[in-house]
Amino acid sequence: MISQDGPATCRRAVDLPLGRLVSTPGAIDALAKAGQEAMTLLERHSHGDWGEVNAGDWALNDRAMMDGERVLSAYRLKDGTKVWIITESDRRVTTLLLPDEY
Repeated sequence: MISQDGPATCRRAVDLPLGRLVSTPGAIDALAKAGQEAMTLLERHSHGDWGEVNAGDWALNDRAMMDGERVLSAYRLKDGTKVWIITESDRRVTTLLLPDEY
């Protein structure tokens, strides 16, 4: 697992366009139960902190920023629930969801 700050080599200015923001009911419920705000996670995602993805997926996300591919971040809420944020390759939609809702 990568730390919440990610690898030191990946810390740089990133501005990922998120497009329209959508969320699944499961993710909305999980955030409410954990007492967390979606915007905190969305800000991390949009600034290149991909959360708890492995080194290979971190590198794929970094490359996707240049190549215009899909970007996936994974974060753990305060209660341990894992949530994903996916920005589509066309940058028109970003979805907050639980992994089992994919």
